[in-house]
Amino acid sequence: MITMMDDLQNSLLLVDDDQIFCQMLGRSLTKRGFNVVLAHNGEDAILQAQQSIPAFAVIDLNMPGNSGLALIKQLHSLDSTMRIVMLTGYASISTAVEAIKLGAIHYLAKPADSDEIIAALYRDEGNDGTVVNSKPLSVNRLEWEHLQRVLTENNGNISATARALNMHRRTLQRKLQKRPHSE
Repeated sequence: MITMMDDLQNSLLLVDDDQIFCQMLGRSLTKRGFNVVLAHNGEDAILQAQQSIPAFAVIDLNMPGNSGLALIKQLHSLDSTMRIVMLTGYASISTAVEAIKLGAIHYLAKPADSDEIIAALYRDEGNDGTVVNSKPLSVNRLEWEHLQRVLTENNGNISATARALNMHRRTLQRKLQKRPHSE
């Protein structure tokens, strides 16, 4: 079990637009010794972090307004040593790569439990024992990955992404609202 030394070393900013999920995860992390502050969008998260810079942050990728990717950069501008884990129900290879490049120490797909999140917060190295999938990605999953990559290239702008894909904006929004297909 992880032991905490003081309030600053165990302060954690939890950001997710799903308020019920955020509250439940916040309670669970509090029971495990973290001093949790909740936010439900990027703006509130920055305000909270400016008042008291947390040692840790767990942030959702897909939120109204700026994505969690933009939030990683903003939080690191406050404190480059903050340990950030990206947690998302919309996992893709491109967003995982970008999250790590921007400074997240780990990227987890939902559902992830408190123990997995805590392990990710303290993990400093990669895992060479990670299972490599022997099957190629499905066509549906490849489409999802491509949409995410183009969306990332367009800084999360739906209209610009739809134009780049020669797709109607509503069609793109409908495809993005679906959970990614399994591999």
